[in-house]
Amino acid sequence: VKDVVGYDMLGHCFFTEDGPEERNTFDHCLGLMVRAGTLLPSDRDSKMCRDITEGAYPGYVPNPRQDCRSEKCMLETGFWFIFHHVPTGPSEGTYSPGHTELTPMGQFTNNRAHSNYRAGMILDNGVKTTQANDKDKRPFLSLIGARYGPHQDADPFKPRVPAVIHHFVAYKNQDHGAWLRGGDVWLDDCQFADNGVGLTLASGGTFPDDDGSHQQVKDSLFVGESDNRGTALPDNLTWGADGADLHGRTLPRGNDFPIRGMQIYDGPINVQNCTFRKFTALEGRHTSAFGFRLNNSWQSCPKNNITDITFDHVPITSRVFFGEPGPWFNKMQMDGDKTTILHDIDGSVSEYPGAFLVKEDNWLLRNPDCIDVPNWKAAICSGLYAQVYIQTRNPANLNMQMKKHYQQFQPVITLAKGYTIHWDQAAPAEVTIWLINFNKNDWINVGICYPQGTTFTIISDIHNRLTKQTRKTGVFMRTMQKDKMNHLHQTRGFYYWEEDSGLLFLKVKAHNDREEFAFCSVKGCERLKITAVIPAGSPPSDCMAEAYPRHAEMPVVDVPLPEKLPNAKLRTPEHFLEVRVESYNTRFFHIKEDFAYTEVNGRKLFQQEDGVQLTIIDGHDGTVLESKSIRNSILQGIPAQIDNYISGLRDGSVIIMSSKGRLVTRGPWTKVMERLGADKNAKLKEKIAFVGFKGSFHPDWVHLEVDHDRAKIHQVLPIPVVHKKKL
Repeated sequence: VKDVVGYDMLGHCFFTEDGPEERNTFDHCLGLMVRAGTLLPSDRDSKMCRDITEGAYPGYVPNPRQDCRSEKCMLETGFWFIFHHVPTGPSEGTYSPGHTELTPMGQFTNNRAHSNYRAGMILDNGVKTTQANDKDKRPFLSLIGARYGPHQDADPFKPRVPAVIHHFVAYKNQDHGAWLRGGDVWLDDCQFADNGVGLTLASGGTFPDDDGSHQQVKDSLFVGESDNRGTALPDNLTWGADGADLHGRTLPRGNDFPIRGMQIYDGPINVQNCTFRKFTALEGRHTSAFGFRLNNSWQSCPKNNITDITFDHVPITSRVFFGEPGPWFNKMQMDGDKTTILHDIDGSVSEYPGAFLVKEDNWLLRNPDCIDVPNWKAAICSGLYAQVYIQTRNPANLNMQMKKHYQQFQPVITLAKGYTIHWDQAAPAEVTIWLINFNKNDWINVGICYPQGTTFTIISDIHNRLTKQTRKTGVFMRTMQKDKMNHLHQTRGFYYWEEDSGLLFLKVKAHNDREEFAFCSVKGCERLKITAVIPAGSPPSDCMAEAYPRHAEMPVVDVPLPEKLPNAKLRTPEHFLEVRVESYNTRFFHIKEDFAYTEVNGRKLFQQEDGVQLTIIDGHDGTVLESKSIRNSILQGIPAQIDNYISGLRDGSVIIMSSKGRLVTRGPWTKVMERLGADKNAKLKEKIAFVGFKGSFHPDWVHLEVDHDRAKIHQVLPIPVVHKKKL
């Protein structure tokens, strides 16, 4: 099909229907002004019923082995690869089930899609290939889920054949530039501009269906808000302020919609040698180059890697955003919202090569060396990370609490640590723990809460998800010595049942090698299965009060945080300034001593006198200007002295404050902290750590910590300090 224009059509412009069609070529065609059709159930949904006169899908392709070259599509969805598990129509019965989901993609190059509602391109979903019945009332050919994993000869036991999308251009699409779910789906030399979300690469909600595959995008360009501002029309509901200069422009969704260039979801994915241009957040609109799927129920893979990233007209504060409760993000209480993680291989995003970016309040992944990034709602951390998938039955609908942080079933965890698991009902009779992204000999300790009087049968096995075969590999015996749990072999292990606290302790360890992108080992998924006989009428299995502080452990940093890149090696004049401030007491028998210090980019300034120490930093270039101590007697007797000192500082100054000794926590001097951005209702205590700012605005990173014994802040500040414009 060459040099063909489809215009003002119902349903679709270019459509291959039965499912097994292969080796067709669409070359230099144009589809536009396509209106929703009603003939196929896959076209009908609630939005179509509301907007029946609006657009549909110019290109609908149920088999990926087609060649698309120099195509251009506009309106509902530009290109949609949608899969038939078995052929329908005249081809029914001619191919084995699952053939199209495994078929390698044909040539897809030099195509573009713009001005579509749903997406410029979708590679996802399938159609129902059975008739409606009492068990499943959905009609024949209605839209359902499907997973794409291309392999040689459409055989899952043969090598993978990546689906390559080359030089695809997607712009002005209201929702997505492209939503692609795989399998090996690889993009190169693509361009995404002015979309709600530039690109989302997805694999599977719990496991990638084609385990060992990954998605990647290389050598591509993402533009948040281009110079193509559009035209203001009387009925244009998506006209609003540009992030860079507040001038009017068309927007993808709403005025406060969080525009994202690359949306991190599922995994494993790889983003390499990509440029992000003109992503600028406003106060009230969380635009970011990298973001995460909103209201996400599914897993986040710790093997999501980014490297060699270039930012052009992207403020350092808008590079990444992990989300916060509010419009579009809702409560941030879904499992995927809590487990977000990103691996910055070369430090081109965070300035810390090899570091991980995690959500700021994910205490399963944080350690004492983590550095807060308040503008991103994130922390920069180092560690060895993996996942556990916890499956429960009898009952299967309860909430799980893991170490003071609610996670249902699939948290990212730090290896070589201990965790306790608690439930909001009586513990389930069956618990299966899957080891995900564990390398050989990786381990964690777990303590699972059960009612007193419970008895256990515990085995280990390996499940091959491709062949659907499971084989038992070992059994666990009860031991009366907790240390014996460490005597773990592949065929035999030990569990320790601490009945007075209600905790069942085990060591969970991987015994087999794993390929680079695989969730499971080369032999299959290693699992631990616990079958429990639980006394009838048992109360909820929440052992937190009995477990802590009894089983609390001091946090240990296993992987040192990498050194920050020197400013000379950075690609932009903006950079992060690492600051640490700490005020604390130490005790040696009956002797009590106070210590306080401020550290800026590795340079420590110790506080010598009781009172407060102020460290002044130039907010334009990050230079430490001076350090001044003000004694407690001055704070109490001549409070105007600190007020006058702050008044004499230049606007744009960063002020870091520590305390030592018995601090005067009340009085007129505390008004100074309000001027520098502290909450006026904050109650000071003997130990304070404070990072403030003198100027006409208060940045997101202003931070105050107070405590009776220890107050600590460790964070990065964006330099130069710039006022975020209001929406």
